[in-house]
Amino acid sequence: MRVTAVSAPCKVNLYLGVHHETDDRGYHRVDSLMVPVALFDDVVVEDAPELSVSFSPALSIPVEKSGVWRAATMLAEALGEKPDVRVSVTRRIPGSAGLGGSSADAGAALRALAARWGVDALDPRVVDVARRVGADVAFFLDPRPALLGGAGDVLERTFPGFEAPLVLVMPRAEGGSTPAAYAEFDRSGAEPAGCDALCRALEAGDRAGVAASLANNLAPVACALCPEAGEVETWLRERPGVLAAQVTGSGTCSFALCEGPEAADAVAAEAASRGWRAWSTKTLGSASKVC
Repeated sequence: MRVTAVSAPCKVNLYLGVHHETDDRGYHRVDSLMVPVALFDDVVVEDAPELSVSFSPALSIPVEKSGVWRAATMLAEALGEKPDVRVSVTRRIPGSAGLGGSSADAGAALRALAARWGVDALDPRVVDVARRVGADVAFFLDPRPALLGGAGDVLERTFPGFEAPLVLVMPRAEGGSTPAAYAEFDRSGAEPAGCDALCRALEAGDRAGVAASLANNLAPVACALCPEAGEVETWLRERPGVLAAQVTGSGTCSFALCEGPEAADAVAAEAASRGWRAWSTKTLGSASKVC
């Protein structure tokens, strides 16, 4: 029996710039600068009589509606293969967080299936499937610091390895859905300011410059839908050893770039003592450290 195991890191948005214009799919134009983070789901693909997908813990939706199921069926069709596989996902990335958990799982499944069926993960057919499954999925085909345009699904450039201690903190309250966040953005959101300064800082490996250039014009919407997310973000910025903090994606998770691992550990422990879920981790500088 062939077994392929792939790690699926989560992501944070160092920059998220949402524009009001939309494409013919109804997706907003988005500039998204993402970095992978060392909090992982595990995806295992093995031989089976027919396609089956399982999640642990289980999803709240039927597996046939999951990104992993759609990725497997769509890639099999695109490559002329039979999806005679069992895909098992062990979930650790929190959902509804802006960390890209479901996209990470789908991207990892595509990487595993592409390898099984003898094609490169960045083969245009695989990339096309990733873009059709979801906006962030293409990033997870080769998770490394990268700027994506289009709807956040078209790779524009990658950056040298950027590794930094990081804290992730989730509020107790649930936030709004991603569609709700974009609907609210359409009513009240401001146009993005651009990410040139951040790109220069990443290219130079300037951690202080990266911290000074974080931006997310969807964060005010996320905090309006979940005020506690805004409390977490503000609290993180005030902690010793924190260089900068920001809500990631459409929320509800916030992250903090830290001066060192000890500072990250201390902030995570203090956040946990307040009843928030927290992880002391780090950004990942290259895709090779993911697989």
